[in-house]
Amino acid sequence: MNFVYQSHPAIVIFGRGALSKVPEELSRLGCSKPLLLCTPEQTSQVEALRTILNGKIAGVFPRATMHTPVAITEEAVEMAKSTSSDSVVSIGGGSTIGLGKAISFRTNLVHLAIPTTYAGSEVTPILGETQDGRKTTRSEPKILPSTVIYDVDLTMTLPVGLTATSGVNAIAHAVEALYAQNGNPIINLMALEGVKSLAESLPILVKDPHALEARSRAQYGTWLCGICLGSVGMSLHHKLCHTLGGSFNLPHAETHTVILPHALAYNAPNIPEAMRSLAQVLPESNGDAIRGLNVLLDKLGVKRDLKSFGMKEADVQKAAEITLSNPYWNPRAIERDPIQEIIRRAWAGEAARADL
Repeated sequence: MNFVYQSHPAIVIFGRGALSKVPEELSRLGCSKPLLLCTPEQTSQVEALRTILNGKIAGVFPRATMHTPVAITEEAVEMAKSTSSDSVVSIGGGSTIGLGKAISFRTNLVHLAIPTTYAGSEVTPILGETQDGRKTTRSEPKILPSTVIYDVDLTMTLPVGLTATSGVNAIAHAVEALYAQNGNPIINLMALEGVKSLAESLPILVKDPHALEARSRAQYGTWLCGICLGSVGMSLHHKLCHTLGGSFNLPHAETHTVILPHALAYNAPNIPEAMRSLAQVLPESNGDAIRGLNVLLDKLGVKRDLKSFGMKEADVQKAAEITLSNPYWNPRAIERDPIQEIIRRAWAGEAARADL
């Protein structure tokens, strides 16, 4: 057996009430003037954090935006500089944590991340940014937040719809890790455990959003799936989602949810071992991972079509062209007509099937 495994170290504080550890952790990091980051919808959580910090902050930037537009980042960087911030604390989902990464990368400020969704971005050294209608990514160790605080209490009010789609977004990271070009058995273990935890807990949360144990299991699964994303390369699924999100401004988690079974179906003929392993951790798969995903998405009641999020049928061909213009490594060769067809199926909301 030959493989390379590289860990990405960060302090992780996990548990109920962990938010109260923020002052202590900032002190340990030598920081006393954090700039707090959030979206316009999450200012109440920032205010709670301000109270925990006894008002000892540099300021609040409440304009984190989906797909991390460079223009917004530049505004936040200027605020960090003008307030003499010595750190950034991001509290929210992938949009807010992405902004924290972008600021930290440009300024070398300490970044403490507090995720409130199941995006998984908080444990990856990956930064995706959007400019001029294109989303690009980079991966460097310095992008990884220094500390991640998982407090299940912050997820208890996560809306059912976002619970489901951000959870599937996390599953997507682990699925692609199972057939990554630079995969390894350690990450495979994390990937399968992460998928299992989320696939079992998400249907419970759709029925009972306040189920504490299921919330905790979902957050644990998200952490593992995020480590997978940050440790090995991604393939067709993530390329499609970056194309659709960055070029057509489609919502991040919802796009991942729609695309995942289609991308897996496309690759299925070339990844038999990954398909077998995945089927074993997806409930009701009956030995078929694609069926398992379709059943899971049906249970979650999520939208399965991109047109519901504003994508036009005329954009299908353009999306395929962008995907092919700079493709990621993929276990199956990227072919124009089949790729365009799976995008069309995703646009229309058709069930995924491995027939291309």
